[in-house]
Parts: sequence; C-alpha cells; structure tokens
Amino acid sequence: MKTAHYPPGPRGLPLAGSILDYRRDPLGFMGEVARTYGDVADVRFGPFHSILLGHPDDIKDMLVTYNRRFHQGPAHMFLARALGQGLLTSENPLHLRQRRLLQPAFHRQRIAAYADVMTAYTADLADEWRASAQRDLAQEMMRLTLRIVGKALFDTDIREASSLIGPASSVVNDYTSNRSTQVIGPLLDRLPLPASRRFYRAKAQLDRFVYQLIAERRADETDRGDLLSMLILARDESGRPMADRQVRDEAMTLLLAGHETTANALTWTWYLLAQHPEVEATLHAELDTVLAGRLPTFDDVPGLRYTEMVFCEAIRLYPPAWGTSKLLIAPWQIRQYALPAGTVVAAISYLVHRDPRYWPEPERFNPDRWTAEAEATRPRFAYFPFGGGPRQCIGEPFAWLEGILILATLAQRWRLRLVPGHPVVPEPLITLRPKYGMRMLVEPRTPGADAGVMAGTAPSPATHRLRRP
Repeated sequence: MKTAHYPPGPRGLPLAGSILDYRRDPLGFMGEVARTYGDVADVRFGPFHSILLGHPDDIKDMLVTYNRRFHQGPAHMFLARALGQGLLTSENPLHLRQRRLLQPAFHRQRIAAYADVMTAYTADLADEWRASAQRDLAQEMMRLTLRIVGKALFDTDIREASSLIGPASSVVNDYTSNRSTQVIGPLLDRLPLPASRRFYRAKAQLDRFVYQLIAERRADETDRGDLLSMLILARDESGRPMADRQVRDEAMTLLLAGHETTANALTWTWYLLAQHPEVEATLHAELDTVLAGRLPTFDDVPGLRYTEMVFCEAIRLYPPAWGTSKLLIAPWQIRQYALPAGTVVAAISYLVHRDPRYWPEPERFNPDRWTAEAEATRPRFAYFPFGGGPRQCIGEPFAWLEGILILATLAQRWRLRLVPGHPVVPEPLITLRPKYGMRMLVEPRTPGADAGVMAGTAPSPATHRLRRP
C-alpha cells in the first residue's frame, strides 16, 4: 500500500475542518463538494477524513466488491447506543449469523402473508379521515407503518403504544444524528447534558416496551409464525436459546428501522403527488382499473405497475436513508488515491439519485423513468436507496410491498393537497424527514373523476417488471 494520499476537497477551518459547513446544511454542502471536486473528494471533519464517492462504479466497490475492508460508519456507533448489536449495527461473525437467522422472515411466502395486515390497517386509517380535514402526513404515516411492523413482525397491535414509541424513536434519531456529526460526540455522550438525558429516557421507554414483549412471548413459546417467534425459538449449536439482550437488539432494530424509513418515503410520495396532478391522475386511473374500489391484495401488486413506479421515483428524489458511510478497517486503493485504515468513506444517495449523468432533468418527478427500458440504461448503483452488497437492507421486500399497498389503498379513496403556506424542508437526520412535518388537506375522490387531466396511461406488462416483492 502506498503512503496515504487523499483526494482534493474543501480546506475548511484549521481545526474544525468542514464540520460547521456540514452541520449548517448537510445536503447543500455535500452537493457543492461533489460539483466542485468531482466523484472522489476528501471532506475533513476535525482531524478525521471522510471520502465522498459520487460514481456508481466506486459505490459498487465500497458496498460490494471490497465490502470486507469496511465496517459500519460513525453514525452506526451512536445508533448502537439505542439499537445494541442488532442487524444494522453488528459486524461479522455476529452479523452474518443473525442475518441467516432472520432471512426466512423476509422470504416471498412470508412477505405475501403480511399483505392483508398492511391493507387492513391502512383501510382503518382511511376510515378515520374526514373530508377537508388537515392531517400531518408525516405523523400519520409513522403511526401506520409502526402499527404494521408491530403486527406483521411481532404479532402485536401496538396502536396504543405508538404514542410512546413514535416520539421516543424521534429522540433517538435526532440524538444519533447530532452526535455522529460532532468531533467530540463520544465525549458529549458521556456528559449529563439535557440531550443525553432525553436520549437515555427515550431508550429506557423503548426497552421497557420491547422487553415486555419478550417476557410475554417467553411465557408462551407457541410459534405464531412471526419474526419474534423465530428469535425466541432459535437455538445455537449447543441447543441454547438466544439471550434476551440479543432478542431485544434485533427486535428493536426492526421495530425502529422497519417503520421510519417507509413512513418517510410515503410522506414524500404524497407531497410529490400533490404537486403533480397529471401523475396523480394516471395513478388513480390504474387503481380504478385494477382494483375497482376493493382493497388491494398481494396478487394485485404485479398489476399495480404505475403505483410502483410512482413509489420508485419518490424514493429517488427523497431516499429515506439519504446516505451511507463505512469505516475502512484495512487500506484501500480507490482510483489513484491510497486511503489508510480509519478513513470514513461515504456515498450520498440523495446526490447520486439527482446526478444529471444518469437522470435527465434530475429534479423532475417522472415515474416513467422506471420502465424496464429506462432502467436498463442506468448503472446499477446510480440508484441505491436500500444500500447494496451483504449489508443491503434485509427488509427491502417488505418495504416495497408496504409502500405499494399503502399508496394504493389510500389513493383510491383520498386525494391529498399541501396546506397553503406550509414549509417543506428536507431534514437529513439518520433518515430524511420533512423538518416541519407535512400538513395536508384530505379530499375524497370519486373513481373515474381524473380522466380529464390524465397525461398518459399506465405502462403495459411488456414495459415494466415488478421490482421486489
């Protein structure tokens, strides 16, 4: 390995580097770095170097080809304070063992069984809405996806507990994001500051809820066919059950990560549809044709092609996991640069998904980018909302199915419009949230009423393939 040699990048301040610029506007600052310095750039945070990658080939190398040279990045260190050593934060060999254990819960047959829960709970929400009422869609989607994850993966209706879990998960998200972008974050984490106290109170609330679920299930180890049953009934080579702490870590990871990302993706989808009535009209036409007023099922998903394309495009513009970072544990040669162990390497999906080299008119919301022909023209890692390689999100099939079914169930009955004057500002914490929520007016819709504003028709089976479920 050659002597450490970093790519060009902003100089920043003598001691702080670029950390203040980043904290003021993470997306804007990183976008400016990418435009100024190209596909490989060095951003210094205090004494630490973070290499920003912008080309799909280099991103593939990080996530797939040379993945064994990396551990999870700095944000995961702070996430582990709340999640423990679950699937998102653990390293091999624990990660590999736990992923193999959990994988059956996300096989196609299991995913299909979750569909009825997804549509039934979404129909409950649709029944609650009233014409002309204002709703914060960010909160509504959080409550809904949390309830779905609770029932599908833990066989528990957590509607009442959502008022506790939702705010607590927000505290964890905020705290983790702030600490992971502070040079002295590990030191601050040990001090009894107000933010730290809020975080540990939230963690204790979440722990009580999850450990109660585990205790109840330990008392009756009947296999209910859900993920929690798999964790409780698992045995190692010596026949010993998984410790409560490890069950807790996996359950907490899937409970928090499993609802927040999809909720944010759907919130941005409703926002984009409200701004593009021609896309919304085409979506409604497909729903009216395929569903004819009934609830969607798993078997309907292949026919909801345009619905899926709308969801794909919304995630392109507003990926819930807006970036990924890894920590080098061994030296790595990237192009002409020799990076030492200890270097952070990052790829910002929010930026790559808007790169005009791969996305003509990148700021435009255009679901037609997701025909099979259009997809074939792009590199694989021009789009990576769920990561890639061995650490690719295990719940991706669940998320695709959930997003499509929720979108179809609500959009066939309701149209949503942004409340006039409501500010819409992306807030890049651990996930990409709307900073001020998403206050919208709900309007009932009549099937077939959109025909006059349709700009096109849904794609035929020959032009699109089902992505994941």
